[in-house]
Amino acid sequence: MSDLFPDFEVIPAVDMQDGEVVQLVQGERGTEKRYGDPVDAARRWVDAGAETLHLVDLDGAFEGERANADAVESVVDAVDVPVQLGGGIRTAADAADLLDRGVARVILGTAAVENPELVADISADYPGRVMVSLDSKDGEVLVAGWTEGTGLDPAEAAARYEDLGAGSILFTDVDVEGKQAGVQTDVTKRVVDAVDIPVVASGGVASLDDVRALRDAGAAAVVVGTALYEGTFTLADAMDV
Repeated sequence: MSDLFPDFEVIPAVDMQDGEVVQLVQGERGTEKRYGDPVDAARRWVDAGAETLHLVDLDGAFEGERANADAVESVVDAVDVPVQLGGGIRTAADAADLLDRGVARVILGTAAVENPELVADISADYPGRVMVSLDSKDGEVLVAGWTEGTGLDPAEAAARYEDLGAGSILFTDVDVEGKQAGVQTDVTKRVVDAVDIPVVASGGVASLDDVRALRDAGAAAVVVGTALYEGTFTLADAMDV
């Protein structure tokens, strides 16, 4: 494994919209199911054994500017495990502010695609603390809340961002995200094989077999949302696969 994830991890997702925890289907607004206060959710997962938390400011992802900053800060203050955060981080100043406030890793998606040098700029001052998010549908990287195609191949893009200094890759398979219908590992494995940095897999995890499949595909960790919130399986069971 890596220094970042010495052992395979299952990372609970705390996706925030309007200050509440939600889960979307296929990343589409209007499909959300609400799960209450972000701090309560974060504490619940840490108490259950989470070693890392995955926070997403969904309003930030859609609008291009961070909208749940207070909720994020409350979560960071409330837990004592590393927190990785994405959604609306568009500038080096945004990233530096978050990293200085205690966020362990910033996740850059749209900003990294539009301005790849941003990854290098932030990584120069904060080595290993930039995670680049590559969201793929039909083998193409999407941006802007999964609304725009880029023509980029996810494996090629991952290798490019590793060269620019990214410390890890978050790979989301949009084809299966939020559907609770299982994972497909082919594209994930291609991304894993393209880089030497950790790849965190996300999207479609509906069973312990899905967790196992992504681990076996080489993912350093897997982000799980709906399945944990709906009690399909427990975090402890997932960590035991």
